[in-house]
Amino acid sequence: MQLQHNHSLILDGKRLISQINELGETGADTINGGRTRAALTDDEKRGRDLLVKWMKELDLDIQVDKIGNIFGTLPATSSAPGDASRPLMIGSHIDTVVNAGAFDGCYGVLAGLAVVRAFRQAGIQPTRPITVAAFTNEEGIRYQPDMMGSLVYAGGAPLAAILDTIGTDGTRLGDELERIGYAGEMEPGAIIPHEYIELHIEQGPILEAEGIQIGAVENLQGISWQEITITGTANHAGTTPTRLRHDAGYAAASVITFLRDIASNGTTLATIGSMRFEPNVINVIPRLARFTVDLRDPDEARLQAAEQKLKDFLAALAEKEGVQISSEQLVRFQPVMFDQGIVAQIIQSAESAGLSYRRMTSGAGHDAQMIARIAPAAMIFVPSKDGISHNPAEFTSEEELIRGANLLLDVVKHRLPDHQN
Repeated sequence: MQLQHNHSLILDGKRLISQINELGETGADTINGGRTRAALTDDEKRGRDLLVKWMKELDLDIQVDKIGNIFGTLPATSSAPGDASRPLMIGSHIDTVVNAGAFDGCYGVLAGLAVVRAFRQAGIQPTRPITVAAFTNEEGIRYQPDMMGSLVYAGGAPLAAILDTIGTDGTRLGDELERIGYAGEMEPGAIIPHEYIELHIEQGPILEAEGIQIGAVENLQGISWQEITITGTANHAGTTPTRLRHDAGYAAASVITFLRDIASNGTTLATIGSMRFEPNVINVIPRLARFTVDLRDPDEARLQAAEQKLKDFLAALAEKEGVQISSEQLVRFQPVMFDQGIVAQIIQSAESAGLSYRRMTSGAGHDAQMIARIAPAAMIFVPSKDGISHNPAEFTSEEELIRGANLLLDVVKHRLPDHQN
């Protein structure tokens, strides 16, 4: 790219919006709306290729690790001493759910590029390397668990086992990485960040409802995913008295109502997001119900209490209804407290820019919670209209997107050693 040497860090907001829109067209669904870039599919490969092209335009040092995470690094001044050789990392992901909005994940990666571009266009080398990261399979819709790339990167799961993961379509993750050309050579975790910052739309209604411009995210909820299987007895819907039924469907419905009681404490969230019955026929009592349970709470003790309450209820329900119940843990992440120094800088930068802000908890999972295992980390939120996300209607205005990226740039400046204004 043609560099301008104006020695002033100015974020190119128009270019940021243009890249968000262009990436948003990758995997576009003209029938159902939105876009679908499930991890390691051909559509996601096109998104990866686009990101790498933009990194090359900025003359970044590009590396891909063995789980497919992509890193583009802007080198520091040659005089950067010891600790200053570890990069300040900005990141998120570019894979999506089905029929997704344009901003979830992508905004954080492309805002990172916008920060790096500001340095390049000003002709300024940072006093610490700045690395822009795009982590593999954050959404987890094709391969589980979610946040997979950052989890492996932070040492939370063995690479070999994750590469052997079989997807919902029967593919092996490692084979798909090879197929799309993103099975890199670098060992996951080889680039240890000095700090990690993730910019994201809120994916919730709080900032918009309160008329607040910036969320300084100081912690993130713990997450517990289970798959529960209830096995009963199939029988005729018209001839079997209620008192003699072993109804897997009724038992599943009982769990749903019990989970609402668990969530009545004001902090715990409980959701059954998927369910199927067998034989799934209108006039047959279900012999099997299989469903997922998503429990979340920002407090580990409360999350454990909710898990135990559910376990006790399932045992009592099995005995009462004469059914068999089994549970498989799919994902379990403890709550995360983010680095208070970075959070304080986010607040200071917001105050300096005259922006309203609030400290807040993230209800959704993010790559930041994994990277927080190996480096100080925090997140910045900008408002999301009506709190809608994972939906083609997901929307944040251009003004809000650019405002958040400018705040990120200011935070980055102040987190560099002897930063230059």
